[in-house]
Order: sequence, then C-alpha cells, then structure tokens
Amino acid sequence: MTILQVENITKSYGKELVLNNISFNIPYPKIVALVGPNGSGKTSLLNIITNLLKPDSGNIQILGRPNTDPNIFYETSFMQDNSVLYEYLTGYDHLQFIADVQNLSKEQILKTSQLVGNDGYLHKKVKNYSLGMKQHLLLAMAILNKPKLLILDEPLNGLDPTSAIRVRELIIQLHKEGTTILISSHNLGEIDRITSNIIFIKSGQIIEEDLAEFEQVTYYLSVSNQQHAIKILKEQQIPVILENDRLKIWIDEKSLQTVISVLLNQGISIKDIEKKITGSEERYQQIFGKKDEEDESFEI
Repeated sequence: MTILQVENITKSYGKELVLNNISFNIPYPKIVALVGPNGSGKTSLLNIITNLLKPDSGNIQILGRPNTDPNIFYETSFMQDNSVLYEYLTGYDHLQFIADVQNLSKEQILKTSQLVGNDGYLHKKVKNYSLGMKQHLLLAMAILNKPKLLILDEPLNGLDPTSAIRVRELIIQLHKEGTTILISSHNLGEIDRITSNIIFIKSGQIIEEDLAEFEQVTYYLSVSNQQHAIKILKEQQIPVILENDRLKIWIDEKSLQTVISVLLNQGISIKDIEKKITGSEERYQQIFGKKDEEDESFEI
C-alpha cells in the first residue's frame, strides 16, 4: 500500500529551477528521511506535498487521493520548522484549537499530551516555554489527530539529549502503531537511530533513493593486485577507494557476492573482508563529498 506518491514534481521561482522532475513513493508503513544540502529544494518539496505550495507541474497522491482533497487534512499532519506559536496562549489552548477544528475530544488532548510528555506544563503560557518545550507542543499538535502520514521538519531542533531520546522513541512508537513518517533533521546521528530509509536530494533532483529493507554497509577488502581490482570495480560502477592498503567499497549486502565473483573471475584473490554498517553521515559524504567542501552546512 502506497501512502505517499510524488510524481514528476517540478518547481521554479522565476528563472531558478528548485525542483526538477522529482518522483518517489513511500509505502506503508515506513519512516523515511529526506536528505540534502541547504538549497537542495527540501523545504519546497515538503510544502508542495502538504499543499502549502503549488508545483509548476506534477502530482501528489496521499492515501490514493490528490493532496488537494480537503479530507486529507484529517489523515495527515505537518510539523513545520520554526512554526509560530502564540505566546499569550497556553499549550492547552493550542491543542484545543486543533481539536475544535477536527472534532477531537478533550480526552484525546490529554492522552496526546501524556504521550509526548508536555502534560506537566500544558496550562502554562507559551511565552514561558523553553525551545524544547515548544518542540514538544508542536509535536503534540502534529499527532493529535492520529495521522496516517506524519511529516516532521526538524523535530529534534533545540532538544536536550533527554528530550531528543523521548522524541525519537515516540517517533518509533508511532511508526509501530501504523503511522508512516517523512522526517527531516540536521541530526544525522539521531536519524541513524530512527531509520535507514533515506532519499538523497541535491539541486532539486533525487541523487539516490534507498527505501529497501537492507542496511547500507561499507566493506574493507584485502586483495591481491589492488590497482587492477579498483579498475575492475569502477568498470562495474561500484564506488571504491584505496584506504589503509585495503579496498573500501560501498554496496548493499546483497551485492557483496557479485563483487566477490567478479574479482575471483579476474584472478584476484581475496584475503580478508571486514564489514561496517554505513551511517547516514558517512553515506552523505559518499554521495555529496565532505559536507564542508561545497557548503558550510547541510541539512536533512
């Protein structure tokens, strides 16, 4: 079952092309991270998915219906980064407003607040909230309607380690209960703890899409005739470098046997293989280069 279908989305601001024919599907249930440098088109894409911005061309389907369908509002939710909260209203006032719009009960407000962990300060005015407390409130507002698709933009922003752990555990719990989640966050380490499903985007185009049910890994191979082995693997379009007198290759686990067969068939002996799980930051650097070579910052 496909929860989110993005088809050929293109968007320009004047002469600047920010999204170039973007397409991908997210099946039920998945947690997927959208990864890319600043200016990659991530924010524009999220705004188009949630119908806050119109594309020049292309279509978005959520739960099999156009994202312009007003009923989608009751089954999806979007936690935006830097969302505006009203300082002279309480946290409860914010949740009550959403509950009134969506015909949700008072019990649902209390249950959601307890789940997120902001029930202890729910009746305090937002002007007295820390940044972390505001993030908890925004998350509670986003999940109040028990959405089938939850889109989170920087949900870990401003959180101390304890709060970040709580939010991470909540995201995983929501996923286990059947919520499909599309998430962006600068915290690559936390993303590694949440999901291995990542869409990499740069300059408005998808560079790599990894939504498979296997982990991306790095293999270190000790082989004979290293330079010949590197040439062979590059001809097979397998990313490889020589590091500490070993071949370092980035492939999924299913492709390892193919690599071994190719090398052995070319008369190259393999003395040792070491496996290392590839984290999102390392994978980012493999695709885009070191994050400070082109940009001073990066985001996912």
